[in-house]
Amino acid sequence: MRITDPVYALYTRRLRRRLEGASLPRHIGLIMDGNRRWARKQGLADTRLGHRYGAEHAEQVLRWCESLDIRHVTVFLCSTENLQNRQNDEIDFLMQVVEDLVADRLGRPDSGWRLHTAGSLDLLPGTTAAALKQAVETTRTCDSGSHVTLAIGYGGRQEIIDAFRDLLHDGAAAGKTISEIADTLTTDDLAAHLYTADQPDPDLVIRTSGEQRLSNFLLWQTAYAELYFCEAYWPAFREIDFLRALRNYADRNRRYGA
Repeated sequence: MRITDPVYALYTRRLRRRLEGASLPRHIGLIMDGNRRWARKQGLADTRLGHRYGAEHAEQVLRWCESLDIRHVTVFLCSTENLQNRQNDEIDFLMQVVEDLVADRLGRPDSGWRLHTAGSLDLLPGTTAAALKQAVETTRTCDSGSHVTLAIGYGGRQEIIDAFRDLLHDGAAAGKTISEIADTLTTDDLAAHLYTADQPDPDLVIRTSGEQRLSNFLLWQTAYAELYFCEAYWPAFREIDFLRALRNYADRNRRYGA
C-alpha cells in the first residue's frame, strides 16, 4: 500500500533512521494472514480476490526487506490444512494466484531473489507444482545473495516426520542399524533433512491479522525465533508496520534459552 500522507512518510523516514546500525534479523518468516477478511472489509463480493492482493503485496514487502539488506525471507502461502479444509474453488483460485506470482514476478531470472520451496509439492495441482519447480530452476543462478522460500502445501509437523524418515533411509543405505542411528543422532543431522536445509533459521516471524499463533509454521526452525503479531490484515500491512516490527526486534534481548 502506497503511503501518501506526509505524516506517514515522515514517520517512515524516522523509523528507518532509528534502524540504522541496529541489529536486524538475517531471516524473516512471514505468515500472511487476513486476505479474505481484508477483502470482506473492502466490500469485495468475491473474497478470494484478497489472495491476489495479498500475493501482489508480498512482492512489495520483499522490496522492503531488500532495502534493509534482509537476505532470507520465508513466506507462508498455503498450509496442508488449507488444502484439506478450504473449498475447492478457493484452492483453485489460490493456486492460480501462486502460478501467476512465480511466472510474472518471483520466478523471473531478473527478480533479484533465488526462489526455494518448502512443502509437499505432490499435494498441489500439477500446473502449480510445475510452475514452482520451473521458478526454482530459473532463479538457481541468481547471485544476489537474496533467498525467498515459499511455504506451500506446508506443515511443520509433517516436515519433521519427512526429515526423520529421510534420515532413517539414509542411515539404512549406509548400512547403519536403528540403534546406531539413535545413538549418534544430533539436531544437525535432522536439520540437514528439513525442507529448509542449508538456510539459516528465522530470527523473526511476523504474523498479520491479529492472530497470535504459529499455525504449524516452521516448528523446528522457530525454536528461538522472536515473534511479532500485527493487527493489520496482510494486504493492509504497511511499511510502517514492518518497520515497527523491526524496531521491536532490535529492542529485544535474544537469550537463546540462557
